[in-house]
Formats: sequence, C-alpha cells, structure tokens
Amino acid sequence: MKRVAVVTTASGCGGTTCGRALAERLGVPYVELDALFWKPGWVESTSEELRAAVEPIVATDAWVIDGGYWGRLGDVVVKRSELVVWLDLDIATWLPRLLRRTLRRIVRREVLWNGNRETFRGAFLGRDALIPYMLRNYRRRRRVYPERLSSHDHVRLRSQVEIDAFVRSVASET
Repeated sequence: MKRVAVVTTASGCGGTTCGRALAERLGVPYVELDALFWKPGWVESTSEELRAAVEPIVATDAWVIDGGYWGRLGDVVVKRSELVVWLDLDIATWLPRLLRRTLRRIVRREVLWNGNRETFRGAFLGRDALIPYMLRNYRRRRRVYPERLSSHDHVRLRSQVEIDAFVRSVASET
C-alpha cells in the first residue's frame, strides 16, 4: 500500500496525526490538503487552483493525503488511493479535542498554513467559523460518507483505540 487518503468526519478526529504516522510507517510523502487550499490571509484556493496543485501529487506512485475537499476536488484523491482511511470519531471525542487545539492555537498565536493564524472570530463567530461549521456538517458527513466511499477500498475507524491499532498494523514497505 503506497497511496492512502485520510478523511475525517470532523476536524479534531486526528487526520493530521494519523496521516503523518501512516506516511512515516509507509515511507511515503505526507500531503495536507489544508496547506494547499489556504492561501495567506485565509484566502481560499479556487477549485481549479486546488485541483492543479493536487493532480500532479495523486499522479505519483506514493503518498498519504490528509483531507477530502470533495466539494472542490470531487473524488480526485480517493479514486487514485489504494485505501481510504475514514476517521469517524463521536462528537464527545472530537469536539473537546478541537476546542482545546483551537484555543491553544489562538493563545499561542501558532502559525498554520501559509502564515495564517486562527482567531477567536474565525473559530467561533459566524456561520462559516470553524466550530459552527464542524457542528453543522458532522451529522451530514456521517450520513453521506458511507455511500461516497462505498466504491472505494476503505476502513472506517471509530475510536482512538482503533486508529492506533490500525496505524501499528501498517507495515513499512521500504
């Protein structure tokens, strides 16, 4: 296995941590779609720009890609993957993680992709803020992902114990 897509039901499920660990175990490059999508100043890439950045990556023989961006990319990533790893943790797990991580990033002024930093407003205030967005989309994603992934080899991991066991089970191919 050399091409793995990691998708999550919500931010805070551990996609980045899992993706990096899988890439390390497989000895393949790790790609975080958020880093390709978000331009400086929290400007979103267009679908065309994101696709232009992602298509050369998925055309290669080995990678772990973290993120779905189905609304922008369709199934460009999952159709080229050998396995899709779906992290589907319950809200009682991911929401406290997301809140802790977001507050830590705000307080420490951590730099994210392309010089961006999370702000209280961007995380909590308004319809498109991170936390309201995740809460609004969580149940919908749980409903649509089974059908969306049904034609792809995938594994659905529903707890941190399952995620950890899966990552440990992946043998290095280098």
